[in-house]
Amino acid sequence: MRKRKSDAAEDDRQFITSLARGLDVLRAFRPTDSAGLSNRELGDRTGLPNSTVSRLTYTLLQLGYLVYDEGTGRYRLGAPVLGLGYACLGGMKIVETAQVYMQRLADECGEGVTVALGGRDDRAMTYVAAARSPGLVALTLNVGSRISLARSSMGRAYLAAMEPERRETVLKMLAEHYGPEKWAEVLPGIEDAQRQIRTRGFYLNAGDWHAGVNSVGVPFRSPRPDTPLLAFNIGAPSYFLPRDELERKWGPRLMDMVRMIGRVG
Repeated sequence: MRKRKSDAAEDDRQFITSLARGLDVLRAFRPTDSAGLSNRELGDRTGLPNSTVSRLTYTLLQLGYLVYDEGTGRYRLGAPVLGLGYACLGGMKIVETAQVYMQRLADECGEGVTVALGGRDDRAMTYVAAARSPGLVALTLNVGSRISLARSSMGRAYLAAMEPERRETVLKMLAEHYGPEKWAEVLPGIEDAQRQIRTRGFYLNAGDWHAGVNSVGVPFRSPRPDTPLLAFNIGAPSYFLPRDELERKWGPRLMDMVRMIGRVG
């Protein structure tokens, strides 16, 4: 069984492992899990023993954070989780400020393009705002969607902007998760993103997150001390956003938008 993040902190007397594991269970749910998840599936996703998962789901069920379907034996997220999400968004004033600028840029980009803002959630980036241009074909990602921290343009831009010491800690966690062989494939892209962010301010990802999807990412560090490090991206199927157009036009435009939001937000 892979080592849990909570296991790595078990020597920290201030760290409550059971709380961390309960949050791991909630984090295991994805927007596509409309049918819910069983204890076994939750165990597979979290790496926790089935007995531990059973105790955690029972506790979360009693508190209302999970809802149980007697017919299927599966759990779904309860309304209190949604309340936490809205409380989070309500506390991030930058989301309301950014939405207008994001929609304007998405419309300028043309059909099938999504402009998004996200923050780190363990090994993923979670969308906290999204704007989409008109069109029948687009990436089906919305607020709450989670994409790879290690492979996406948004995630790699975020990693590039982290404080070096903190980034090294996260990279070690990612290396452990992927294993030596897979990590050897992923790490060069992360290092390339650091070079691109350092030299031109944006990172271009051509099919490294998903084949046939191109995107650019730009980190965002708000002047407001109560706003965490975030990152923006523009993404679309490659036939809507060719690599050369992203590099020549939309990468710089995304940077302009991020600078504007930093001034007004």
